[in-house]
Amino acid sequence: MNKRRNLLAGALAMAGVLLTGLAATAQEATQALSRESVIEGIKERGVVKIGLSLFVPWSMRATNGDLIGFELDVGRKLAQDMGVEVEFVETAWDGIIPALVAGKFDVIISGMSWTPQRNLTVNFSDPYAYSGLKVVANKQMTEGLTLEGLNDPAITFAARRGATPAAVIARLFPEAELLLFDEDGAATQEVLNGNAHATMSAEPTPSRDARTHPETLAVFSDQVFDESGEGFVLRKGDPDALNYFNNWIAQNWRSGWLKERHDYWFTTEDWADQVE
Repeated sequence: MNKRRNLLAGALAMAGVLLTGLAATAQEATQALSRESVIEGIKERGVVKIGLSLFVPWSMRATNGDLIGFELDVGRKLAQDMGVEVEFVETAWDGIIPALVAGKFDVIISGMSWTPQRNLTVNFSDPYAYSGLKVVANKQMTEGLTLEGLNDPAITFAARRGATPAAVIARLFPEAELLLFDEDGAATQEVLNGNAHATMSAEPTPSRDARTHPETLAVFSDQVFDESGEGFVLRKGDPDALNYFNNWIAQNWRSGWLKERHDYWFTTEDWADQVE
């Protein structure tokens, strides 16, 4: 009987040691993840580095040379709430994810929507903005055409290389020719010049372009394509940063700050004189 009791006591003691060891290992792993988080790097450096590409009205270069736009407001507010400075790293769109992975900056805040292909390489936060795509077309070149009529080898689309509209155009209008450019403005200019029938971009760009050039451009239909949410983009393996960004976004949705800033940049022209 005593032998059994001794064996049981020994087993319980061993189990206690194992549990203590497992708890210590888990704590050490958690501490290691925290130390490796981009959030800790930002705090130590005192600067959050944000990668972005320029496109209206997400991020723009004002006439005085300053960067302005919805993304800039978001990035500056994020830095303010973190108690650090902010550095915006302007990067070509088709190289922005590789630059993030290479550590050129801490996070992408640049109107990037989730796709399965992108998510294989990077992680996305919860959405901090929502948008959809519309077709804007050369009125004279597309007169009498329907959306279905744009899916034709005689039709030419223009779009920014590597951006979501280019992929959506290729999927919805596979028969049409697709010209690719490094900037949104170049794609729209091709439509204005009559070298392309149409382009596609996220609102409010199509409506704004149509208002700016009413004699040449028109939003082709009210149909919205690829409605999606845009998230912060960060390197994989950083649950601490993902948690922080998600909580920051949730709080600023609840407070109304994100909606107020989004409405200012996307539904008004109050800022237009700063970039013209």
